[in-house]
Amino acid sequence: MKISEKESLYIGLSHCYFLKGREKLVLSEKLDSLSSLVSLSIKDISEIIGRHVRPKKWDKDLLKSLTDSSIKLMSSYNIKMLYFYDSDFPPQLREIPDHPFSVFYRGTLPSTEQPMLAMVGTRRPTGDGIEQALNLGKECAEKNIPVVSGLAFGIDCFSHKGCLEGEGKTLAVLACGPEMIYPRSNKKLAANILESGGCILSEYAPGTEPLSYRFPERNRIISGLSRSVLIVEASKKSGALITADFALEQGRDVYVCSLLLNSLQNEGGKALYEQGAFAIKSIDDILHDWKYPTENNLRNNQQNMLFTNL
Repeated sequence: MKISEKESLYIGLSHCYFLKGREKLVLSEKLDSLSSLVSLSIKDISEIIGRHVRPKKWDKDLLKSLTDSSIKLMSSYNIKMLYFYDSDFPPQLREIPDHPFSVFYRGTLPSTEQPMLAMVGTRRPTGDGIEQALNLGKECAEKNIPVVSGLAFGIDCFSHKGCLEGEGKTLAVLACGPEMIYPRSNKKLAANILESGGCILSEYAPGTEPLSYRFPERNRIISGLSRSVLIVEASKKSGALITADFALEQGRDVYVCSLLLNSLQNEGGKALYEQGAFAIKSIDDILHDWKYPTENNLRNNQQNMLFTNL
């Protein structure tokens, strides 16, 4: 795989996790190669981005090593990269407040014309929760709606599986490099996603480990890629509630499953419903909102008011 000087810069900047997306963009516009980046002092970087950066965050030798490693992994796993200003960069992600600087992916990105639905939830679902995730994922496939989720244990993996059973396309967003499937027990599921024409995507460069703080960060990408977010089943402390918060911040609708409102593992979903999330019985309920945006905008305003007044 041939990587240009500019692309090596983008990969290097992707490893600068102490910088925000917009700060990486500023640097990418002023520099032309990885060499020009590592030639900067931490004082230079602070002056360019307009805020102080602590010296201990800047390790030039480590950055060069990480970038070289990422380039090798990209070649080995056929990983592609999209920079924020690339024409194929997901337009939905450009809109969100804390947009990623770049994304790395394996497989095939869904068409930008296709609205996608995020389906997320607890890692410890009930039997009814599993059934709903499978059925709703399959229904999405039948309606030609790609499912976005996080490849996690529980609701996430069953949402992916349901979509695959319906011969649909599904996109898994990871909290690590796209070659590093996590959890490892979902490697077969990840392979099935790719074989079916789906996609595995991450804002993290190849070689990046799945550290705990990256999972909440990842959730904003799940909601950002999607037109709406469906919380299938979620406990009070489920990370899916973080995804719901990001969805509201990004102007996405939040839905819950009406059939699971009384589930013991769905206290978080029930709380969302009481705060204004829309309860649905089938994917058709969501498609109705997508088809009639005027009616949906009124409901969306009501939803935002309810969540804002908490």
